[in-house]
Amino acid sequence: MELIHKMIPPNILYSLPKGIKFINRHGKEFLVIEELTCPKGHSLLSESVKIHGEPSVRLHMKIGDKEGLVFIDSYWGSHSKLFSFIPNIDKEEVIADVTCPECGVSLVVDEKCHQTDCHSEKAIVFHLPGDKNKIYVCARLGCPDHRIEIVDIPHMYVEKISEINYFDNQEEENLFEGI
Repeated sequence: MELIHKMIPPNILYSLPKGIKFINRHGKEFLVIEELTCPKGHSLLSESVKIHGEPSVRLHMKIGDKEGLVFIDSYWGSHSKLFSFIPNIDKEEVIADVTCPECGVSLVVDEKCHQTDCHSEKAIVFHLPGDKNKIYVCARLGCPDHRIEIVDIPHMYVEKISEINYFDNQEEENLFEGI
């Protein structure tokens, strides 16, 4: 679960929406989610489970006949996560059923994945403060696609933020890399 640093263009720092913060760790800059909710306004951050020293994003996830909590790294573009259960992966493409752990509302929406090698038609949607800015993550396990939708800043900056991805040094496909 090592973070690999990616350079953040300086002009993006002036355009960050509420809910995302800029931090400096060991002389390197990172973007971190600091506020995220379900559509009904329940916080999805967990102070009790931290990954890389920051609160994690807490979700209820069902994969096949197994379900439980998943804690996702709040560093933007990181794919590190902790499962409270062992998912039953019995087929090549697994679409996760994700809900708010507080109220049970589904976080999965119809949204085509932007990765050329992924054919998922489902995404997980998270709400940033103010409910007009959102984060979309492909619902297929193993797909690294994620993007942010920010209404008040130029599209080129939104694209630059969405392109930031932190991968570990593994070259093989890892089903636990996405979501």
